[in-house]
Amino acid sequence: MSSLNLDDFTDLIERPDGGVRRDAEARRERQVVPPGSLGRLDELGEWLAAAQAAVPVRAIERPRVVLFAGDHGVAGLGVSARAAGSADDLVRSVLDGASPVSVLARRLGVPVRVVDMALDCDPDSLPDEVVRHRVRRGSGRIDVEDALSLEEAEAAFRAGVAVADEEADSGTDLVVLGDVSVGGTTAAAVLVAALCGTDASVVTGRGGRAIDDLAWMRKCAAVRDALRRARPVLGDQLQLLATVGGADLAAITGFLLQSAVRKTPVVLDGVVSAACALVGQRVAFRAPDWWLAGQSSGEPAQAKAFDRMALEPLLSHGVTVGEGAGALLALPLVQAAAALAAELPLAPSGPEGAEGEALAGPEGE
Repeated sequence: MSSLNLDDFTDLIERPDGGVRRDAEARRERQVVPPGSLGRLDELGEWLAAAQAAVPVRAIERPRVVLFAGDHGVAGLGVSARAAGSADDLVRSVLDGASPVSVLARRLGVPVRVVDMALDCDPDSLPDEVVRHRVRRGSGRIDVEDALSLEEAEAAFRAGVAVADEEADSGTDLVVLGDVSVGGTTAAAVLVAALCGTDASVVTGRGGRAIDDLAWMRKCAAVRDALRRARPVLGDQLQLLATVGGADLAAITGFLLQSAVRKTPVVLDGVVSAACALVGQRVAFRAPDWWLAGQSSGEPAQAKAFDRMALEPLLSHGVTVGEGAGALLALPLVQAAAALAAELPLAPSGPEGAEGEALAGPEGE
């Protein structure tokens, strides 16, 4: 039996400061550009102010991409366009600066951190700072066996908590969260289907590299079989992650919840982080208030998870490459919202100010 009590997170996680958000809204109403004319950027700026408990909002100065990596045994069924056990190649591409997220991060000046939780490779082949949290080599084939033992799930969850604390303690002020996995979207689809009470075909997508129809049918069958194993443990979120998740997914869930405890905003990327966020919502209902949906990847399970958490994606470019790349594209939007909220001047008070505000409207209204 696990010694980890997930119910503690319900008490530890507070919502972003509602009073500060109201102050941010009031400040926005006094700016020279009419309220609503900046669209969703207004909402983002107010959300950030509440998360930071600061008016005016502070600039996002120390963002970071955090990627959790792992291989999934279910990939051996041919449910992915990538070979089973090859996630380490993706990790090396990220570390070498040759992956999409690496290129984008370099352009935006954002550091990237990779955390190996269950890669199916020799740990000596990767840097120590990448492998030091590893729980096991690969996760089990969830259609016929548990992904992890309960002890391994707890260790992975605690590793995610530790990484969240490390980021908060180092001054990271916003995290772009993603995964580097092979087979991870299958596990994510199972979690979403289980938590939303839907069938396999409703949540099964085609993954980061679009699979053909035959592979999709194999993936549906794997999700269906794993879903049968998931339903009996729905009341225990840690056991659910052990049964049909994986070490990377358990770590992401722990990371998300502890980030909410530490009041660190997180931008979610693909279906894996969305599924883990849905598990996190089951643990602590206030936690999603600390998260943004960075992008819509087109994966049906991601859309279902975001809808259940009432999170609206910032972007919809159909980026399915994973590794946090799609969510990282949303970072400049968040930074722009912070800059506008903080730097737009306030309209002068009094009758002249009222006239000035009117002149600042669309088409000189």
